[in-house]
Amino acid sequence: MLKQGLELKQTQKLSPLQILTIKLLELPRQELEQRVRKELEENPVLDEEQPSETEVDEKPREVSLSEYKEDDSIPSYRLRPDNYNSRDERPQYSTFSVKESFSQSLQEQLGYRDLTEHQYAVGSFIIGSLDDDGYLRRSIDSIVDDLSFRANVYATEEDVLEMLGVIQEFEPAGVGARDLRECLLLQIRTLKRTPEVEIAEKILKNHFTEFTSKHFNKIMSRLNISEDQLRAAMAKILKLNPLPGGQIDDSYNDKAQQIVPDFILEYMDGELELSMPRFSIPELRVNRKYAELLMDAANSSEREKKEAATFVKKKLDSAKWFVEAIKQRHNTLYSTMKAIVDYQHEYFIDGDETNLRPMVLKDIAEKTGFDISTISRVVNSKYIETHFGIYSLKYFFSEGLENQDGEEVSTRELKKALQECVDTEDKHKPLTDDELVDKMTEKGYKVARRTIAKYRDQLGIPKARLRREL
Repeated sequence: MLKQGLELKQTQKLSPLQILTIKLLELPRQELEQRVRKELEENPVLDEEQPSETEVDEKPREVSLSEYKEDDSIPSYRLRPDNYNSRDERPQYSTFSVKESFSQSLQEQLGYRDLTEHQYAVGSFIIGSLDDDGYLRRSIDSIVDDLSFRANVYATEEDVLEMLGVIQEFEPAGVGARDLRECLLLQIRTLKRTPEVEIAEKILKNHFTEFTSKHFNKIMSRLNISEDQLRAAMAKILKLNPLPGGQIDDSYNDKAQQIVPDFILEYMDGELELSMPRFSIPELRVNRKYAELLMDAANSSEREKKEAATFVKKKLDSAKWFVEAIKQRHNTLYSTMKAIVDYQHEYFIDGDETNLRPMVLKDIAEKTGFDISTISRVVNSKYIETHFGIYSLKYFFSEGLENQDGEEVSTRELKKALQECVDTEDKHKPLTDDELVDKMTEKGYKVARRTIAKYRDQLGIPKARLRREL
């Protein structure tokens, strides 16, 4: 049986300004500057103009259509702080020195070889398929297919393997390897043939599983070598580079981009002073041409002019929202970072991790009055420069546990204490997880064995057996 009735539902719709503000909140400084440039390009109502010396202390004015009817002047939209002066120097950021890129180095070595045009094309494609660390993690079949479909080069598996062998002879040694074992073998074979090098090659070639598991007794038994011989061979292996691609800076790699902090925290005269560097973006002004068009069309009855006025009004509204969203972003970021600094005040004085209080997004949301999702957007991809280093805002957030005195301590403090226990242990008899629990108890921390195992994994600390040294 069908029933008909009315139901009231309360829904909340975000305004265009709110949606824009949310999007801008997530952007770090560099991306924000790019976003402003894009707005300048796409919104014809906005013009880029440097302020004159008499205007630099003026505050931003709201955009209103009545201004165009009553006043002949063009309002200014400012995206810099009120005390900005065009003669100020732009902030200087730490940049990476430009060196020959990894791919360029390999391409140059490929050019030195006596190759046919076909071999060079295959080799060049393989170089372009290498990961940043120098490994080839793609299958030979996929490279053969891509050569055909993407590069219009027909090649067989044998052709690809032949050129891969050529590239594996390049510097740095180990480049073009398909796994860690092959990477280390490529490097060990370039060393002078000595007894320890030959043993090292046998270990990598025939007993790699035992080597990675640190089953030293099995290796000594199967190779019929002494502990001293094993130790000498291990010393050779440990000097090899597991990431050959890291030997050359790739200045064109996205990971090598500079980090520009969104906040600067200084400690002067016993006080913490928080600031936000000004933006490297132009001042925004309404284009006079469009302002005059709007004024001209305001009282006109012509349809085309009315349509033009409607278009300009939409662009003016868009400009208003954009400038206001920039302002709200600035205020939200500053308020959030100020709350974090206040919450972690003792830590920010000297950067001692033991002073880092347990803190979650909810704590800062309660202090600022913002929603947790807003705090999450602020924290994402943002950095602060302090007098003891540059840190991601995510670094300051961690859960907490109680110590033996019932006081709450951050997981970061616990991890630091755990790392100290491992760093100071006897590597010939490394501490088991149960023994680490005892050590942490001696330091005053109540931690369960499963918690030790979890933190050990997060810190990249292997099990006791894998930490044992000869």
